Amino acid sequence: MSTQAAAVNKARGLRAWLLQDVPDSITQARAQRFYLAWLTFRRNPIAMTGFLIIAALVLLAIFAPLVTSTNGLEPQLQDRLQPASAAHWFGTDGLGRDIYDRIVWGSRITLYIVGLVGVIVVPVGLVVGTLAGYVGGAVDNVLMRITDIFLAFPRLILALALVAALGPGLENAVLAIALTTWSPYARIARAEALTIRNSEFIMAAKVQGASTGGILFRHVMPLCISSVIVRLTLDMAGIILTAAGLGFLGLGAQPPTPEWGAMISTGRQYLLDQWWIPTVPGIAIFVVSLGFNLLGDGLRDVLDPKSAE
Repeated sequence: MSTQAAAVNKARGLRAWLLQDVPDSITQARAQRFYLAWLTFRRNPIAMTGFLIIAALVLLAIFAPLVTSTNGLEPQLQDRLQPASAAHWFGTDGLGRDIYDRIVWGSRITLYIVGLVGVIVVPVGLVVGTLAGYVGGAVDNVLMRITDIFLAFPRLILALALVAALGPGLENAVLAIALTTWSPYARIARAEALTIRNSEFIMAAKVQGASTGGILFRHVMPLCISSVIVRLTLDMAGIILTAAGLGFLGLGAQPPTPEWGAMISTGRQYLLDQWWIPTVPGIAIFVVSLGFNLLGDGLRDVLDPKSAE
């Protein structure tokens, strides 16, 4: 009982520290900011729904070996085209592979795609956008015209052209999606940089002798990150759909990799009689895309000061 009481007192002390009116250090101020943002986010039921969906996806991907009975790759012809049952929760496909297992293992591929695309497009968009917005002039014109070229093409069409040139494969699909996705982030970062570059703290940094690169990386980019993160979260659904479209056309992950778009493609021939084969991965794409959209809406409410309550 004393241990429980000590834990309760410790939790109360931590909460009081996080809600202290005047923080005693930079570390405490940052912790308070994250805690208050979490409290705001938690009050939004739609955002929490999206968060729980994405958290479930991450947990499935992490514990895939523990929650599946197979790796979803080897054919089991004696079990082919079986409907949902206690042995196969979502049924089996044309080669007898358990669809539930393939959905779970495919969650790793989905997270790999969105994670790698995010790692590529956020730094590229931030660097291009903040450099164009802060420096201006000819640099701004050149960088924004390049950005406009990528914005002028429909994302899926441009991704198809790039993958056709690079060759089919998961890595090439990720690279093609990243090359077609970075431009909106550059536009957002440029707009933020334009509003920041004449601020007083930027002037003070210049007076102290800070270089252009130092101002960009230490002052401008950190203030643009929140808007870019919100846009990235909202774009995750589009990234997943583009990857699934490439997989459906045979230009993304190659069989027998359990990528959801490729699963729909191989299962479409069974749509009329064994409807569950293409339908289940389609539902998985829908649910995960919905989760990212709901999560993005919640993050926008938390991180965007212009949408304050």
